[in-house]
Amino acid sequence: MAVTTTSTSSIIKAERGSLRFRRIKNSIFLSGLSVFAQLYLFQPVLPLLCKEFKISPAESSWAVSASTMGMAVGLFIFSLKADALPRKQLMGFAMLASAVLTLLSVFIHNFHLLIAVSFVKGAILSGVTAVALAYLSEEVSLNALGLAISLYLSGNAIGGMAGRIVVMLIAGWANWRWAAAFVGVSSLILGLFFMKRLPASKHFMPLPVNIGQKWQQMGIFFRQPVIVFIYLAAFLLMGGFVSIYNYTGFHLEEPPFSLPHYVIACIFLMYTLGVSGTMVAGRLSDKIAPAKLIRFFIPATAVGLLLMLISQLVVFIGGLGIFTFSFFGTHTLASRIVSQEAKEGKSSATSLYWLFYYAGSAIIGTATGVVLTGWGWATFIFSLLLLVIAGFLLVFRAGRE
Repeated sequence: MAVTTTSTSSIIKAERGSLRFRRIKNSIFLSGLSVFAQLYLFQPVLPLLCKEFKISPAESSWAVSASTMGMAVGLFIFSLKADALPRKQLMGFAMLASAVLTLLSVFIHNFHLLIAVSFVKGAILSGVTAVALAYLSEEVSLNALGLAISLYLSGNAIGGMAGRIVVMLIAGWANWRWAAAFVGVSSLILGLFFMKRLPASKHFMPLPVNIGQKWQQMGIFFRQPVIVFIYLAAFLLMGGFVSIYNYTGFHLEEPPFSLPHYVIACIFLMYTLGVSGTMVAGRLSDKIAPAKLIRFFIPATAVGLLLMLISQLVVFIGGLGIFTFSFFGTHTLASRIVSQEAKEGKSSATSLYWLFYYAGSAIIGTATGVVLTGWGWATFIFSLLLLVIAGFLLVFRAGRE
């Protein structure tokens, strides 16, 4: 159980404009860059992995799925044990150890070993994701907390986007090993800077955790239909989202598009639309119930998918943009619904949401590669449409509970 200092006035927490606040926000922002650049390191270079290791697109996707599955497993473990560990030391260790594993992957020439290292790396990276928001809520004053959290989430999005673009460009001009080395060295530097600059916790004391109590709390969530339906919808929709970004590069390399790698790299700029989707959904949910609003965002992802069936580049990219914007908006609303429905143990409820989220990424992200390899792009898109429809039905049912 976490202990936050309650006798200390919130004025003692880091205030906007103070040196402590600047160090916190800058360090947390950089942690987001590191985590998501490493987590999705191999996504933009899956075609290169296919060529080097002589594997299919579905098999190559395990390089990404192993990381996200590791993240899911790690988040589950940390949901039980994170409050028994110092926040700064946990996050710092996760950043440094994952950077070492990223550098180690440069020298691996066996694909199965690469998958194993990616899984361990994802599990270690979850140490940052599991406690970053908790650290901010404990150490930053209420009037500056929104800014601090938005910077952390921006670091996540920018790290995911920039990491993919830089990796694809370096891999295209050299090879994927040089790209992995660049991410590994950069992440190691960020980890060292993080450990030096992030202030230690003043409002948190690690204490032994009652595992039995945590299990009972989680059991309560699985008896709440609304939360269960949202968990399952997150599993399906995140699986569809990762599938698109796993395999779109393969599709754009082939006729009728036949695009070079430096043009394909630009598709990851669509993440800027994802950030916009998050902001729009967040603001609208202050005025409209998230359970109602999400019913409009999910069908919009289906519209985006249908546009990606058209073999005209402008229309295709427009469809990808709509899909990305709508998915991020859906994700924002779904996580808010879970937070609202969980009257107690919100951190545990959120951890379980992330577990389903990343499990969907790993399992569906690989399974849909089999569909693409065996039946082609159109069947692949229609399979994702089925996932979206199923996710919509789950959310619609949740709204009626």
